[in-house]
Amino acid sequence: MVQAYILIQTDVGRAAAVAATIAEIEGVVLAEDVTGPYDVIARVEADTVDELGKLVISRIQDTDGITRTLTCTVVHV
Repeated sequence: MVQAYILIQTDVGRAAAVAATIAEIEGVVLAEDVTGPYDVIARVEADTVDELGKLVISRIQDTDGITRTLTCTVVHV
């Protein structure tokens, strides 16, 4: 299982709507609107790194209102 946090910047005033939309996507464990340099933080899970990439690129980044994402993969050392 691959896990990651997706840090998301949105259009002004769209954070809550984007978080609600993303929370419905399969593979998204949690999505919340936050304050700071990013507007939404989502925790996601996928079986492989390739599936994680597909989730981010084809599902999350395609969400209306998102301007930029940053993927932070969870590592266990």
